[in-house]
This record gives sequence, structure tokens and C-alpha cells, in this order.
Amino acid sequence: MEKLQSKEQFEQLKNEERAIFMFSADWCPDCKVLEPVLPRLIADYPEYHFVYVDRDEFLELCQEMDIFGIPSFVAYHDGKEAGRFVSKDRKTLEEIEDFINGLSE
Repeated sequence: MEKLQSKEQFEQLKNEERAIFMFSADWCPDCKVLEPVLPRLIADYPEYHFVYVDRDEFLELCQEMDIFGIPSFVAYHDGKEAGRFVSKDRKTLEEIEDFINGLSE
């Protein structure tokens, strides 16, 4: 998974055909639980560009987007938000797959 480097890069990537941003942090235990399943998730959804956003490095972006819990996911289709799975709760692979499968076109 690519790691976000700048806010400018975020603006560029969200305008791609399909992108999913995973907001996370290295210290987050619920985020660590997802690490082993991320390669499978990325392989199962090749139509999406997955991007890791470190909430500590991009706290201002998280505040602008009302993301106060991690891990959280926000999907974009052609520059428009297609959906979000944002909460402070631990997430399972199945819940993330349901989120992606339910995204509007």
C-alpha cells in the first residue's frame, strides 16, 4: 500500500478513477490487526488504488474530513467521495469488503 506523502498528493490521488484512503497510525492496535489482511484486500480489489494515510502526519487533513477514529476508510471515484467507513471501532476484513462492495458507482 502506498503511503501518502503530502496533501497535494492526496488531492491528486483522490481525483483518480478509484482510490481508497486508509487512515491509520503505527501505534493503533486495531490498525495493526488489519495489517496481515491488507495484501489480500489489495489483490481482491485491483480496480482501487489503496493509500495509507498516517493520521499523526496528516492530523489537519483528518480534522477537515471529520475522521476522528482509526482505522477508517474513505473511497473516491473520479474526485467525488463514494463512501466512508469511519468509526473508532475495530474493523474486520469482512466489514471492509462489505464497505467496498457497497460503494456507489
